[in-house]
Amino acid sequence: MIYSVRHTTTFRYEPAVRESLMEVRLQPRSDGEQRCLSFTLDVEPAANIMQYRDFMGNTVHHFDIAGRHSQVKVTAQSAVEVQSVPAPRPTNSGDWTDLDALVAGNDYWEMLLPSHFVQSSPELEQLARELNCERRDNPLALLTELNEAIYKLFAYVPNSTKVDSLIEEALRTRQGVCQDFAHIMIALVRRLNVPCRYVSGYMFHRDEDEHDRSLEGASHAWIEALVPGLGWVAFDPTNNLVGGDRHIRVALGRDYADVPPTRGVYKGEAQSELSVAVTVSPADTAPPEPVMPSFVVRSRPVLVRASARSEQEQQQQQ
Repeated sequence: MIYSVRHTTTFRYEPAVRESLMEVRLQPRSDGEQRCLSFTLDVEPAANIMQYRDFMGNTVHHFDIAGRHSQVKVTAQSAVEVQSVPAPRPTNSGDWTDLDALVAGNDYWEMLLPSHFVQSSPELEQLARELNCERRDNPLALLTELNEAIYKLFAYVPNSTKVDSLIEEALRTRQGVCQDFAHIMIALVRRLNVPCRYVSGYMFHRDEDEHDRSLEGASHAWIEALVPGLGWVAFDPTNNLVGGDRHIRVALGRDYADVPPTRGVYKGEAQSELSVAVTVSPADTAPPEPVMPSFVVRSRPVLVRASARSEQEQQQQQ
């Protein structure tokens, strides 16, 4: 399947700011069963866009807008081919001994250690006990069970957490968004010495019969865990899906802190407003048109020194 993706992010400032410096991770990856066929990035006001690859091989574009401006609009347009892959079968996967041998023979330590949003806590250990999260059955069976358990135990509630919310908030309230569910599953899985990584990207919503909880018009997040015999397998606890036939991978990291879709700072004294609109459609249909923002985030009024910088960052999904 070839998908067409349009992702528009708009930052508005009141009053105008003097300078904006921003980096974005919006270009889909080309690896595994996925190929990015084309990608364009437009920035208003016009800016000189540069790019590099980070430590996980994600493409990062960055730019600096000098001079006073009251808005920055970033539009990414891409065409991505995603090959359909068979659902992972227990008969094709290995056991815990196979996993330990795989981990011992390769360098996965960054996906095993705690990270910024993935830390142990009393709330996490309580959930682990509740779910009987320990090495049993085989890795694929346990991961599939945890994926379904998070889907059933946690309510999907847009705007219930913020971009910098730790998993304890979602663990206490038993609600959150895809970013939270991904972090919770990573934390549970890594404590079993299973390499696990955060994936940012998009999901194609085929029809209402799929019963997807994640929102159309927004980016998405899920996880990939290393399964012996199968490699990296996608698990989406927001929608209780295993495998990524409808998922478009943009960036990989230890957690969200490594791969925000947009991250930047601006100079000035301003309130800011962030709006995001995403469309994903099959490439054989009409090209996706701009849609209304899926969410709008307004900053609280803040006063900063003229020399100070204020940070701005986009949550994976609200």
